[in-house]
Amino acid sequence: MPSAHAAAVRRIAAPFQDMPGGLLPALHAVQDTLGHVPREGVPVVADLFNLSRAEVHGVLTYYHHFRTEAPPRHVVQVCRAESCQAMGADALMAHVQLTLGCGGHGQAHGTRSADGRFGVEPVYCLGLCASSPALTVDGEPHARMSPARFDAVIAEHIAEQAEAQA
Repeated sequence: MPSAHAAAVRRIAAPFQDMPGGLLPALHAVQDTLGHVPREGVPVVADLFNLSRAEVHGVLTYYHHFRTEAPPRHVVQVCRAESCQAMGADALMAHVQLTLGCGGHGQAHGTRSADGRFGVEPVYCLGLCASSPALTVDGEPHARMSPARFDAVIAEHIAEQAEAQA
């Protein structure tokens, strides 16, 4: 019996199957709808587009945008471009990972806390070079960051999220 995710992937991706170059729009649609492209959706997409599972997997792993697991509740992206590097992004990244419990120093695709609440991802230029180092918290940009400023920003952000959910 197909899983609920597989059925959803089929429903979302099917409109793109006859479109030339429809694989990427289909994968984007799946991720936009479900928050990720579930692993059990790979064979479904492969079948729809007459591709091998390896070909679909290759596309998912080549493009950093795609994720095969549900995203964490909160995502912190730390800029790793040259300007931010020169202004202390390495120390900031280490502090962010330690503070949020996201291990895996140096991993290119990001790390996640054990409870799945937080994810830390490196990004390469947030466009805030004149205000380095920079990061985003759930898509909201923050510039001229220091470990102390990050602690204040993350505490305020979490408090706002809790208040909004109450």
